[in-house]
Amino acid sequence: MPDHALIAVRVQPRAKRTEVAGERDGAVVIRVNAPPVDGKANDALCRFVAKAVGVPRGAVTVARGESGRDKLLRVEGLDAEAVRAALLA
Repeated sequence: MPDHALIAVRVQPRAKRTEVAGERDGAVVIRVNAPPVDGKANDALCRFVAKAVGVPRGAVTVARGESGRDKLLRVEGLDAEAVRAALLA
């Protein structure tokens, strides 16, 4: 079993609701309803992804892109294909 997956995401903060909005240029597009202030959007993103793929909140972290829209998420305990399939289902 893999120890972690790295998933490219593009975040759209301040959306009406938190949801997956498809895929663009190889990255999963996720809208979050939190503002990009004080890490609120990152926290909302990690909580949403953890719930969507069925792992604990602590298993999802921002590996790269902390302050940008394009991020690399690290998901512990799953492989990249399983994470993408769960998000895009």
